[in-house]
Amino acid sequence: MASTTVTGPLRDSLARMILTKVAGPDPQTERMRVHGTPGPRWFAPDRPIRRVHGDASMFAGGLRALLLQSLHPLAMAAVAAHSGYRGDPWGRLRRTSYFLAITTYGSIPDAEEAIAHVQAVHERVRGTSPDGVKYRASDPHLLKWVHLAEVDSFLAAHQRYGAQPLNALEQDQYVEDAALVAAKLGVVDPPTTVAELRELLKEYQPELRGTTQARQAARFMLVHPPVPFAARPAYGVLAAAAVGLLPWWTRLPLRLPYLPLAERTVVRAAGDGLTRTIRWALTSPTLAETGAEA
Repeated sequence: MASTTVTGPLRDSLARMILTKVAGPDPQTERMRVHGTPGPRWFAPDRPIRRVHGDASMFAGGLRALLLQSLHPLAMAAVAAHSGYRGDPWGRLRRTSYFLAITTYGSIPDAEEAIAHVQAVHERVRGTSPDGVKYRASDPHLLKWVHLAEVDSFLAAHQRYGAQPLNALEQDQYVEDAALVAAKLGVVDPPTTVAELRELLKEYQPELRGTTQARQAARFMLVHPPVPFAARPAYGVLAAAAVGLLPWWTRLPLRLPYLPLAERTVVRAAGDGLTRTIRWALTSPTLAETGAEA
């Protein structure tokens, strides 16, 4: 009883701190908007996408996805010029989190509305990269790269740090689930199996390189993150876990270390501990009673 009395408020406080960063100042309202709106959903409760996107491993997976996506010069140019990731990083995180939540768990009309909004934003995002190449965010080729990087990252993080890693069939089903949303966004022929995902990632590799913008973004996310001083140690573990999930060939272009032994031991243990702590906080009974859990 004494232990519960001490840890209860700490658990709730940690959960609310995380949720306000991810879902905004009123996470309970956001949750009800996603889960409480009646109507059919794209994905049944037993589909793998719901297990993956609802797990605490998504924190490491999301950071890995951003780092991997930055290696495409045109995708990075668009992010640098239009996303406002430096001026409003938490706002960008909340928008991305809401999109993932509403398309995974929300009613179909709400999910379609979110997709239409993102498509409208993509239509306005266009410009020229520092080396003179024109880009537009609605380009199906760039959309596919962003999708591949996200799916590969979320799956990699879940398989290493998720509470219930997927078996081989479920991994293919996850890629298939994610393809439904990608196709509605405008991705042409998204992969529907892990084998297809891996092959498409290889096809993009010749286009990838570490630009100045990509390295600046990596430094911002990993070295100078916009987090309170007290949270820096935990964020450092998250950053190390995300980097440890990246393929070896991404390290040199982004000027990131490659320490396989440390990543398999110290980093993995620390990342697992942090993910378990986040999961513990976000499954607080108090938050469950109020409907504010993640």
